[in-house]
Amino acid sequence: MSWKTLIKTFLLLITIFSSAMTHADPTWIDVRSEFEHRLDSIDGDVRISHTEIVQEVSKRFPDKSTEIKLYCLSGGRAGKAMSALVQAGYNNISNAGGISDARKQRGLQ
Repeated sequence: MSWKTLIKTFLLLITIFSSAMTHADPTWIDVRSEFEHRLDSIDGDVRISHTEIVQEVSKRFPDKSTEIKLYCLSGGRAGKAMSALVQAGYNNISNAGGISDARKQRGLQ
């Protein structure tokens, strides 16, 4: 095997690896109150109140291109949180609606 072939193979592997790294699972954030979260929640999801969303997301997820999906009870508070994050410079945010919608989107129901 020639050096050129080895280098091409190495570069191809790096490309494949970096492509796989950029397709990480989204971060799901429940923006409901702590009380609501205790009554019903999705295991493994982060809970951040919609009123504290920008300061907490900035601490936990400083990369503004992090894919974040927000949900609450019906989508209203998630919409407010989404607007605040977009205004703060985050560019990969979506409102998943309510907790039941979030479950459906992930095949958890």
